[in-house]
Amino acid sequence: MCSCRHAPASTFSVYLTRGLNLQKLESRSIGLLCLAITSIGWGVNWPAMKYLLREWPPLFARGTAGLTAALVIACIAASLGQSLAVSRAQYGRLLVSAFINVFAWMGFSTLSMRWLHAGQAALLVYTMPVWATLLAWPFLGKRPGVASLCGLALCITGVGLLFGGHDMALGIDKLPGVLFALGAAVLFALGTVVVPPVALSPLPTVAWQLFLGCAPMLAYGLLVEKPDFAAISPAGIGIMTYMTIVPMGVCYMTWFAALRRLPPATASVATLLTPVIGVCAAALALGEPLGVKEFSAMGLTLAGIALAMRRF
Repeated sequence: MCSCRHAPASTFSVYLTRGLNLQKLESRSIGLLCLAITSIGWGVNWPAMKYLLREWPPLFARGTAGLTAALVIACIAASLGQSLAVSRAQYGRLLVSAFINVFAWMGFSTLSMRWLHAGQAALLVYTMPVWATLLAWPFLGKRPGVASLCGLALCITGVGLLFGGHDMALGIDKLPGVLFALGAAVLFALGTVVVPPVALSPLPTVAWQLFLGCAPMLAYGLLVEKPDFAAISPAGIGIMTYMTIVPMGVCYMTWFAALRRLPPATASVATLLTPVIGVCAAALALGEPLGVKEFSAMGLTLAGIALAMRRF
């Protein structure tokens, strides 16, 4: 009698556990899908942005696309009944997130392409997971192990190989681009490790961060860069449209959606696809170098990032 009385409860527990595991699996699958969309959209954007720099200045172009995307996403959120209101307790976190995730990440990475090839900039910026691993030590108390340090060494070797050779050598003329690219990587890594998610729905979060991060870019572009509005070609308009809809809109929504479903370390590792797409797309679209040296540098750097993020 006793075993019969407890059988239904035991069966219910089994089904409940299976249901929870299924929910976790579905959430992880959705998160990985979001990361794939993010990586592809951001990867293709590297050569697109490099092309656009021939016609419009960097911060003005980024700021225009981002602010337009912010307004569109805000309208979509409002039409779905999602509140755009931000509590006073969230102000500081929202400003910091907008600076790190949008202004520094997009602004600095775009500026770096004034001195670097799109492929070079993409590979440098996406050393971000290594910096996330190293920054987790002082901020989260997670000391990097031998694998992380070996991974960092591989990354340095890969980047050194990338800038080796007569036509790609790293000189003082490329140094500003390198500093901007590494600055974007380190700051974005810091945001991934330290800054907790803003307590808003995904669409309002993206809208606010794009607005707060891109408004200063647009203001600076208008006041300092002084763009020639008539200089943009039909191809440039197409690129601006793509940049507004995909990298600025869709990809930021999928990135934050992924962070809600996956650990930051997993999300960082999954973005390794982005520089691969960026380097290959830049070679196809812009004729940038892509040979044994570039593939070797890319392999060393990505292997180093993967090793640095591996858990033993």
